[in-house]
Amino acid sequence: MAVVDVTKSCLDSISEISDHIEGSVLYLDAGCTQSFQYTGAFPLLLNHGVRAVCSLENISSLDTVVDWNANSHPVTKVVVITSRLLSDAHRYILRCLSTHQAVDCCTVFTSVSEIAHSAYPDSPLGPDAFHEYESLLVQDYEELVKKDKKNSRRTEGSNLKDISQHETSLSARDFIEDKSVADTEDAGKKLVVSVHHFPMILCPFSPRVFVLPSEGSVGDAYLSVKHEDALSPGLPPLSTGLLSDGDDIPAGATLTANFLYHLAAKMDLKMEIFSLGDLSKTVGKIMTDMSSLYDVGRRKRSAGLLLIDRTLDLLTPCCHGDSLVDCMFSSLPRREKTTFSAHLKSSQNQLKHGPSNLERASLDVQIPLALVLREEDNNIDNFRLLESIEAFLCGWDSGNSASQVLDLMNLKNKVHNEKPLEFENELLSGSFVSTESFRGTPYMEAILDRRTKDGAVLVKKWLQEALRRENITVNVKSRPGFVTKSELQLMVKALAKTQSSLLRNKGIIQLAAAALVALDESNSARWEAFMSAERILSVVSAGDTTQSLSAQIDDLINKTALMGLHGQKNKSEASKGLLSFQDALLLMISGYILAGENFPTSGSDGPFSWQEEKLLKDSIVEAILENPSIAKLKFLHGLMEELETNLSRIKFDESKETSSDQIDIDDFDDDQWGKWGDEEVDNKNNSKEQVYSDMQLKLELRDRVDNLFKFLHKLSSLKSRNIPLKDGSLSLENNFSGDPYASRGLLYKLLTRVLAKNDIPGLEYHSSTVGQLFKSGFRRFGLGQAKPSLADQNIILVFVIGGINSVEVREAQEALSESGRPDIELVLGGTTLLTPDDMLDLLLGKSSYF
Repeated sequence: MAVVDVTKSCLDSISEISDHIEGSVLYLDAGCTQSFQYTGAFPLLLNHGVRAVCSLENISSLDTVVDWNANSHPVTKVVVITSRLLSDAHRYILRCLSTHQAVDCCTVFTSVSEIAHSAYPDSPLGPDAFHEYESLLVQDYEELVKKDKKNSRRTEGSNLKDISQHETSLSARDFIEDKSVADTEDAGKKLVVSVHHFPMILCPFSPRVFVLPSEGSVGDAYLSVKHEDALSPGLPPLSTGLLSDGDDIPAGATLTANFLYHLAAKMDLKMEIFSLGDLSKTVGKIMTDMSSLYDVGRRKRSAGLLLIDRTLDLLTPCCHGDSLVDCMFSSLPRREKTTFSAHLKSSQNQLKHGPSNLERASLDVQIPLALVLREEDNNIDNFRLLESIEAFLCGWDSGNSASQVLDLMNLKNKVHNEKPLEFENELLSGSFVSTESFRGTPYMEAILDRRTKDGAVLVKKWLQEALRRENITVNVKSRPGFVTKSELQLMVKALAKTQSSLLRNKGIIQLAAAALVALDESNSARWEAFMSAERILSVVSAGDTTQSLSAQIDDLINKTALMGLHGQKNKSEASKGLLSFQDALLLMISGYILAGENFPTSGSDGPFSWQEEKLLKDSIVEAILENPSIAKLKFLHGLMEELETNLSRIKFDESKETSSDQIDIDDFDDDQWGKWGDEEVDNKNNSKEQVYSDMQLKLELRDRVDNLFKFLHKLSSLKSRNIPLKDGSLSLENNFSGDPYASRGLLYKLLTRVLAKNDIPGLEYHSSTVGQLFKSGFRRFGLGQAKPSLADQNIILVFVIGGINSVEVREAQEALSESGRPDIELVLGGTTLLTPDDMLDLLLGKSSYF
């Protein structure tokens, strides 16, 4: 029986379009680049005859000569693969075509299906979206060619200006019309355009764990509209039993349903769909509505799909679990996201639905190989690169390509003038690739469910094996079962000593470099401080009263505020591993969720008493007044400038009073004594105005803090307001009987009950329309079938709408191994990979509805 392998399915999908991409210049947008990077698809693309792979958002005139050689011909075939809606990618596709002026064939692949295009809010394309877009792109391109002929003396920059004038064409549905034959002949050579669906755009961390690209339309689409039960556009709403219908269905639900439907079709799976949570039920309903007689008749492997709302368990992704992968993703810098200009939307729908896309953190991490490899005897020398650029310029035909030469000269000057360190870091920046393996075992798959220490030991073992294979000896003292940063660094440098060894072992070198960043004292100490604080909050939340829990939260706020103030006054002193005030707010979120779990209360007054909450509010207000820069969060927008001004004035007044005490009374002359009374009156008036201004600012700040605590009350009521959690069978229990990791998240508890065939409150089975028809017909003859069980399936796909973390990957594997069902193939997916910092941004940052 074939084994489910998401990575292999992605690579097979690329091979299926080999005829389209052969001999072409291939353009990938940021989302596709992330996906192909994790799947290790770039060598495969070149094997299938792709001439060059370029960035869709960062198109350059150099793209026309990227594969230049003595026998090369002008590019006539361009292929674009995008993870965005066609309307969003339109301007970039036009710019791409204008760059390659000899092109006569353009093929566009999009990860968003034709049905999803027509169902998307404010989409300018209808049910026949792909054919409509083909006509539109040809029409816009022909008009661009006409203008270029009329204004042949214009520069390339003005052509790009013409492109921007065409970008608004998608906002009008009646823009797609047939052009007359005469117009086509005037425009020049006819461009052949074809649009196809390419659904396998995802980021696999292993053959059975994947998330969606952070810069694709599906991963970035909003999951909830702004209303009382919504927390963030990046999270599903609370499961109160009120399902979205019609126009109220978030775009993320529609796009996710279409993605999962086509993913199952590509992997030849017939899904039995189960859902837990309101948004998951909506997604399940959309998927069942898409089913047809054609699906029923095809021979496919049966599989179970379990959809889960992230809001049923917000505590797990908020916490800093013992996971090397989570620590690496939290510690490593990310590439800056590309600003993708979407098509115009009506203001009415924007007010109704909120933002169509949200800004999730990029999954494209930058592993700083230059920092690891930098040493006097191993410096990166860019001399050869500069020499190559100069040689290329000397052999270039400047008579025909003046603009290209100018671009190359600018690039050369940039390399010359750029700081060596910055250029070095940019040149040597690694990334994760799920297909890099050690003796057939992918590195990412092996460490994905490992704890920090176990994962680091495994990385060390791989480095030792690679060194042994290369016959390289490293003089380093090593203890079995222990890992130090220095020994890892020495082994990485030895393995990367020569270019050949670096290329052969690039997978383990990149992974080891990422582990070094995670194990660095500044990152590991902070992570451990978080784990310690979260463990204390969990322990005190298991007590009889809320007093200890509120006191711990108050202590965290005061300590971090004091540390922030101390760090501002003593900038030269490093404060490695210290938690910030924003970290304390994240811990307070966890504390309120724990309080709601262990101390449920009626009403909306929160789990703590009035006196306890007042102390917390006062601590936050005082911390922000004393140092406004420590709390750059959304709930203080519009108030930060006043807070900074107020702090500066207080400091100025204090210094003024100190200096005035030192003034001797003999310094005053007789004329000044005469004006003293008037100055006293002015000072009193100014003082009254200042007191009024201070009071106004404090009142405004207290109002903001009150709203913050109302939001925290909503988080503390997750158990009571989420219907599937009300009976307590799936509550996030804490167990501290000796094992600090005995506490499990929702996913572990859910899978344990599912595999044991226990009843789960709120779990809904979605029977297809055809299935319901057959069942109702059989019931007339007394042959009704029982509701299928998820545990009866040999393949189970679990998808968490809103995102997952690697701790949940480990817990899912533990639940499977404890069930005694080795025959089950478990695949875990999610909207994105969540870190605790991502959760803070979703709940209190710019991606929050608060």
